[in-house]
Amino acid sequence: PCSNMASSMSFPRSALKLVSKWRTPMNFGLKLSSRRTAIVYYRSSSSKFAKKRHYCSTNAVDATKERCVSQGTTSRTPGTGTLSTEIHTNASHQLEFSDPVKAFGSKTTLELLRGLFVFNLCSINFLVDHNKKLMDVSRKLLGSYIFSKLMRASFYGHFVGGEHEQSLKPLMDRMARHGVGSILDYSVEEDLSKDYVKQQGMSTFSGLSVEGEVASHDRDVRFRNHEKFADRREDVHSARTYIYQDEAKCDDNTNIFLHCINVAGATSKNGFAAVKLTALGRPQFLMQLSEVLVEIRHFYDHMTGTDGHILKRKLDKDGFHSNLRRMGVDMDRADSGEYFTLMDRDLSGDIDLLDWNTLMDPKTDMASLFMVPDAETGELKPIIKTLTEEENQQMKNMIHRIDILAKRAKEKGVRLMIDAEQSYFQPAISRLVVELMKKYNREYPVIFNTYQCYLKEAYNNIFLDVEVARREGFHFGAKIVRGAYMEQERKRAEEVGYADPVCETYPATCEMFDECIDKLLKRISDEEGINVMVATHNESSVKRTVNKMAELQIQPSAGVYFGQLLGMCDQVTFSLGKAGYQVYKYVPFGPVDEVLPYLSRRAYENRGMLKGVEKEKKLLWVELKRRLANGMAFGGN
Repeated sequence: PCSNMASSMSFPRSALKLVSKWRTPMNFGLKLSSRRTAIVYYRSSSSKFAKKRHYCSTNAVDATKERCVSQGTTSRTPGTGTLSTEIHTNASHQLEFSDPVKAFGSKTTLELLRGLFVFNLCSINFLVDHNKKLMDVSRKLLGSYIFSKLMRASFYGHFVGGEHEQSLKPLMDRMARHGVGSILDYSVEEDLSKDYVKQQGMSTFSGLSVEGEVASHDRDVRFRNHEKFADRREDVHSARTYIYQDEAKCDDNTNIFLHCINVAGATSKNGFAAVKLTALGRPQFLMQLSEVLVEIRHFYDHMTGTDGHILKRKLDKDGFHSNLRRMGVDMDRADSGEYFTLMDRDLSGDIDLLDWNTLMDPKTDMASLFMVPDAETGELKPIIKTLTEEENQQMKNMIHRIDILAKRAKEKGVRLMIDAEQSYFQPAISRLVVELMKKYNREYPVIFNTYQCYLKEAYNNIFLDVEVARREGFHFGAKIVRGAYMEQERKRAEEVGYADPVCETYPATCEMFDECIDKLLKRISDEEGINVMVATHNESSVKRTVNKMAELQIQPSAGVYFGQLLGMCDQVTFSLGKAGYQVYKYVPFGPVDEVLPYLSRRAYENRGMLKGVEKEKKLLWVELKRRLANGMAFGGN
């Protein structure tokens, strides 16, 4: 039951499946027959976008009528989908995020007072450190009704859009009048105990135990469960964590995401909805698929060496054969030539990493694809010894759920943003998202992947996917963030004993962020089909991006978006909106009692962004005093 996505990801029966554990060039003398091979691939026609300077409309609803907007002639207001004729001339130099009228013109005076009250509470360490306990005690002492009223007048009212579609519409309409669109997320979270979460986190497929024979034979420790880190919520304050409970819960999560997509489609013409893939199936599936993909990449590195840019390292037919022989693979020239021809999808006469990389057919027996060579015999054997029929079905169910969401997003004219997660899940998440792009981003960008720039491999990962999009002829959609899991990832790498995937310092992360944005903007200025959201509260990063857009003569309508959280950094969001840029607020919604974990994280995050919050508090005071001095106590709209 993999829906239409399975057919779009099918492969010929003779596909190679070389998923091996190569640590050094001569680790294993692995014999491969023409039927038991190694790399998963498929043939597809190669089409490229013409390098014309026009860009896809941001209004997905009207995309079939109004496919492209010529660069330099129009700009689009995010909340409305309407076009204006604003000229992008030195706009970056006019942007100063210090105008309180622009920042808070959409807010009532009561909302200004509430913002000041909330930000001041967030600066009190005791309240932030114990915010969850204090909220629990308050709810018990005051009762649900009074507690709910209190939260609506403070944290909930400031950081959450509302409970349901009807309460969201006024806020979204008001933001749209000021040039700001919405990214919707149903932010309800369960308050699960640590013991229960750890128990669920350590649960695995029946064929894979942490201390089992297969797991202990030269397995990559990154992709194994570790009890100390079984609760993935620890040391993560700025991102939600989904805990796998059962397949019924995954179906519930799918229905919640469908509801979110429906609300986004009903309340705005060109909105976004956010999704996490760990909500849709067992995280172990993503972890094991990630290991397979990483090992395919390692094997390729052993074939080509690691010098030079990864996409410039190629193999011709003779080089492919000689490298297989050098690595101890017993294969004659005829067989290696047959495999080479199958992998050479564009018939260029050589293969690179993108020819090498493919995704397995979800209709096949999944367990047979998770293979490593035996340390003693060199024979292939599965990472997961056996999968029950139920477990095999669970993995297919995850792909099916993802496809359901993507299909609904396209039907409703909503863009679907897939959130990034921990690095040991991310290779699988990114590959699944690219497969969704291939299917749904043919006419305009529907699916967006998220890339975390705290990772050392962020730049390579982004531009490998950009190159896939260019070759396969689909629109590439990316959200670029600094990332949410730095502290947890660094601690896990040190404790478990593998190379730290995180950039050495925060400035190094910022440097990676800037480099990725710069190169993406250059690609946007040169060709069609690339769309990027710059998701940051950092004023310097936003200004830098706007300056780069001006330098490259990229118009505000040309595939570049900005994003910030509701209730934070309004001086940036609404200044961008007033200047005609495509900017969005991440708008959580849900009942008061069920979004408390989200509110708890916002308290931590605001304390961590002390400098930015202090500026926003000062601007709130300035705007409040201006209104009172001018008899505008009921100002804002």
